[in-house]
Amino acid sequence: MNAPGLFISFEGIDGSGKSTQARLLRDHLAAGGQDVVLTREPGGSPGAEEIRALVLQGDPDRWSAETEILLFTAARRDHLERTIRPALAAGKVVICDRFADSTRMYQGLSRGDLRPVVDQLHALMIGIEPDLTLLIDMEPAAGLSRALSRRTAEERFEDFGLPMQAAMRRGFLDLAAEFPDRFEVIDGSGAIDAVSRTVTAAVDARLRAR
Repeated sequence: MNAPGLFISFEGIDGSGKSTQARLLRDHLAAGGQDVVLTREPGGSPGAEEIRALVLQGDPDRWSAETEILLFTAARRDHLERTIRPALAAGKVVICDRFADSTRMYQGLSRGDLRPVVDQLHALMIGIEPDLTLLIDMEPAAGLSRALSRRTAEERFEDFGLPMQAAMRRGFLDLAAEFPDRFEVIDGSGAIDAVSRTVTAAVDARLRAR
């Protein structure tokens, strides 16, 4: 289905600043008159938010990677049905803090060679990719330090430590190379406002090209 809206996702390792940049982009587009929906994964719909509590809290070894793939896919399907597709069909810009690329990395790569499983389930149950994915790139040690300083209840993946974050960063950059038409890699090491200007320039260009 070719929806009239624009679907934008933000990706990056933990602590990269993607959530902040997603909010700033929402504010920028809304100020320009765009009808914007800001959402997140896992979550973004009532059922998906319930699954979020299951996968982001508890001990690091609470679930196997295979079980996590099923949980994340179930959450994403509910999110797609109840939030993303209706907004796109109404012509809105959907900004999503993480989408399927995070599952490809966290469960499909960093915790085992399960990328084919993720892609098969995605094709079967989701069947949509963002029009534009903004990868906020950052050194793993700096991102992990920032993530751990937040001290929220949702720290299960941060507890896997620096090696996983390093593997994630490499994997995200490989994904960006695999899908260059969809990805924009943004240097997240600068000041928040400077990063935001780079993000908004990339999105404004994509909106003009529609």
